[in-house]
Amino acid sequence: MSSAAARGSPRAQGSPRAPVAGPPLGRVTDPGTGAPSVVHCPLTVGPGTFDVATGLLVGIGDLAVAGPRLDLWRAPTDNDRGHHGEALEPLWRRVGMHRLRHRVDEVAVEDAALVVRTRVAPAATDLGVVATYRWTASGGGLRLEVAIAPEGEWPCPLPRVGLRMAVPAGLGRVEWFGRGPGEAYADTGRAARVGRFAATVEELQTPYLYPQENGNRRDVRWATLTDGGGRGLRVEGEPIIDLTVRPWTTEQLDQARHPTDLVPGDRIWVNLDLAQQGIGSASCGPGVLPAYRLDPRPVGFAVRLLPLP
Repeated sequence: MSSAAARGSPRAQGSPRAPVAGPPLGRVTDPGTGAPSVVHCPLTVGPGTFDVATGLLVGIGDLAVAGPRLDLWRAPTDNDRGHHGEALEPLWRRVGMHRLRHRVDEVAVEDAALVVRTRVAPAATDLGVVATYRWTASGGGLRLEVAIAPEGEWPCPLPRVGLRMAVPAGLGRVEWFGRGPGEAYADTGRAARVGRFAATVEELQTPYLYPQENGNRRDVRWATLTDGGGRGLRVEGEPIIDLTVRPWTTEQLDQARHPTDLVPGDRIWVNLDLAQQGIGSASCGPGVLPAYRLDPRPVGFAVRLLPLP
């Protein structure tokens, strides 16, 4: 991937526009059924309920969720630290990838969609990523289309490009159709075959001696997260996504020094990624090959979310 051209930032970080812009919030219809799907309060699109100030999804059906929103960070791997090859972790931390801030610039209704415009950036730098989320009702669920555009001259590849959301901890069973049964990344997936797999959230973790990014499932067409009664959430790629499901946040994984430092909370954290930077072998050899570098550039992708009653 090639680096994106620099773009200026018209406002300082932390100076948002009014929380709702564009046409007054009214009734938005599902293009498939013609049924009304957006009302004034609470703000809803199809089965989804949204925070009117931030545009974040807070519920789908009867399920409480948080997010999804753009995620660019991962807990560095031993290879990212680059003891013998390219060291990306120090560069990522100098840039501020581990302390990104999200600014909401606009929440608006446009045609049959809820559109949220944001800027994601580290503090004290002119680097950033403009992200636009477009939510529509689709077939009993929600379709989210994301478009991102980097700003500034980035000196490094991005750790990941994707979405992160939280669901209740009770959704501890994961089933997916994609590569498995073990973890796989862009440049480490030869042993992972395409099929239908199931595991608990605990079983999806790879317990490296030193905590780091782990547990990614590649080329996922669809996945479900459910409780013991089969209730939960289904996610679908268009056509595929990378999937990571954890009982702790990326930040907690990054801060941990021993596996015992990681304690599950009351949420499960789900990453739905377009891509991650490759793993490489810089802890003992060369870094990531050019084909697996995630250099910043404008991209777009889409996912679907469906409640499972």
